[in-house]
Amino acid sequence: MLKTLYICIFFASPLLLRAQTVVSGSWFGRADVELAGIHNNYLTELVIKQKGTRVEGIFGYYFRDKYESFFIHGRYDPKTREITILNIPVIYFNSNSTVNSIDCITNFRGTLLHSRVSTSLTGYFYHDEKYKYLCPDLKVSYTLDRSDHEQDSALTVVASATKIWKPLADDVVVDEVKAPAPPRPDSVKAPALLQPDSAAMAAATVPTTPVIPEVTPAEAAEQKKTADSLKIVESFSRRKAVLNRELLVESDSVRLSFYDNGEIDGDSISVFVNNQLVLSHQGLEARAFNIYLHLDSTRELNEVSMFAENLGKLPPNTALMVVTDGKNRYEVFLSSSLTENATVELRRKRD
Repeated sequence: MLKTLYICIFFASPLLLRAQTVVSGSWFGRADVELAGIHNNYLTELVIKQKGTRVEGIFGYYFRDKYESFFIHGRYDPKTREITILNIPVIYFNSNSTVNSIDCITNFRGTLLHSRVSTSLTGYFYHDEKYKYLCPDLKVSYTLDRSDHEQDSALTVVASATKIWKPLADDVVVDEVKAPAPPRPDSVKAPALLQPDSAAMAAATVPTTPVIPEVTPAEAAEQKKTADSLKIVESFSRRKAVLNRELLVESDSVRLSFYDNGEIDGDSISVFVNNQLVLSHQGLEARAFNIYLHLDSTRELNEVSMFAENLGKLPPNTALMVVTDGKNRYEVFLSSSLTENATVELRRKRD
């Protein structure tokens, strides 16, 4: 009898272990407002990795015309199969506009359900106590995408991927970044030769007070911005480029999402595309900032580089960059210092 029990435990152990670790992966589902008569919902995803009792990864959601994503940390209890993730901002369900909306701070608690047919994660985004009279709870049921390792799971549920290519005012749109063409020789005209003017020569001998053109506040701000950009470009060119990874993308447009993947410690970066500055003085936080990039079709490789403006409180300057091409999703961990720039090369897949 005891021998039979040992045999059963031996064969059951891998199944039990798998049931406890299957929380890692890409989960997708729909979160619904828990109010009668309200049909507003959020298309959501969790891309998480489990390390013991800790989980970390990315929480993202679509609401109306906006996509938001965050780098999250949480806990997993293998005994109860419960996942807990705190402090997740979600747009207020009754917002008139996703541009000028408010966030409800929620805490996610979900329970893992595993069977031979499917694996699901069901639970709620519970409102924070401060928002209990404003934000209702959101009920959600996630399904594990078994066939997907690096694919953007939420996109497999959306009938059309057009929403992801609709940036809002707080996103950065970068068209094809090409090196500026040198001026053509025939386009530079020689200055016309002027005949001496006796009246003008006479006036030139009379001493006058130089007139200093007045600079408006807007012009002064623009001059300061230009000088600052030139300083960053000069520093960027002096640092060594370190290639982190080459990615094969299937679209001529990609979304680049940048997060601070560790402790929020004040890291600030600039982003270069094909050695040209496209964004500066951008702090890294748990909430991603997005760049929508149209690749230069004349180049075999498009380069995206991260320039460290500082090292934060915990050197070096590190970030998680997620590249989404409308079908695939790639995670790249970048690390920059005051002597090196982290670079990723994007190669367009040819049909």
